[in-house]
Amino acid sequence: MKNEQPLAEVFGFAANDFSKDAIRYRKLRLCPFNNRVPSCTKDKANNPLGVCSIFDKKSSDIVITCPIRFRENWLIAEDAANYFFDKNDNWTSLSEIRLNDKFGETAGNIDMILVSYNSNGIITNFGALEVQAVYITGNIRRIFESYIDDPRKNIKLDWSKKVNYPKADFLSSSRKRLLPQLIYKGSILNKWQKRMAVALNKPFYDTLPKLPEVSKNESEIAWLIYNVEIDKDDNKYKLRKDKTVYTKFSPALKQISTPKPGKVTEFINILQEKLDEKLESNPPVAPTIIESLEE
Repeated sequence: MKNEQPLAEVFGFAANDFSKDAIRYRKLRLCPFNNRVPSCTKDKANNPLGVCSIFDKKSSDIVITCPIRFRENWLIAEDAANYFFDKNDNWTSLSEIRLNDKFGETAGNIDMILVSYNSNGIITNFGALEVQAVYITGNIRRIFESYIDDPRKNIKLDWSKKVNYPKADFLSSSRKRLLPQLIYKGSILNKWQKRMAVALNKPFYDTLPKLPEVSKNESEIAWLIYNVEIDKDDNKYKLRKDKTVYTKFSPALKQISTPKPGKVTEFINILQEKLDEKLESNPPVAPTIIESLEE
């Protein structure tokens, strides 16, 4: 079923939820997902964009667009700890830890470092957890602000034909965010022989190339894959673990960073069209180039 508006969750509740809790959270602009402060701070602290997830326009899958959304019940921390540490280890999490290279230059902040420690409070091991939500193209704020003005009325509006209808931008999310994190932060952690976990939404993970899997014991990265699903008992969306994929570091990085090229002949056709426009004349005899490439 296709949706006529993109908002799945707003301030932690389904956009069509008008329970007392949902109304209160929208009124006070609160975040129920363990943000560093009680309020939502997405985009602007004084005027937050309280959209946690959207419906994908093509599939109607729920796509997480705010990294804080992954913190529901700290499931991601528990799953990462099960990967990093032994069952009976004491552990805790530390957020937004700066990672420097050999020269003191920052490679960025790690979303969450999980540390295990002994009875004296001394660190015995650690692992890094990165969380990647999905970028949005189009204008989500306009729809969000219209909805907030009158949620009961405006949830029924059909935005699907509007210009700049919001869409999940999976390609930018992988190329501009996920891949640089793996290259810079991941390379340092891998050099230290420390494991890394990456939390992703299943619709996003499904757009990545198939990663070469290994056993948990052999692995260097655990890909923690989650869905947002409706809980029929209380009619609320919940974060649910879909699966864990274990990989080595370098093969996974290579797979994600290597583009799948199309046909060179298609690119030459584009060049030919541009050249024809520039010369404002009949096309030159370029098919011979294409024919030679196809032989």
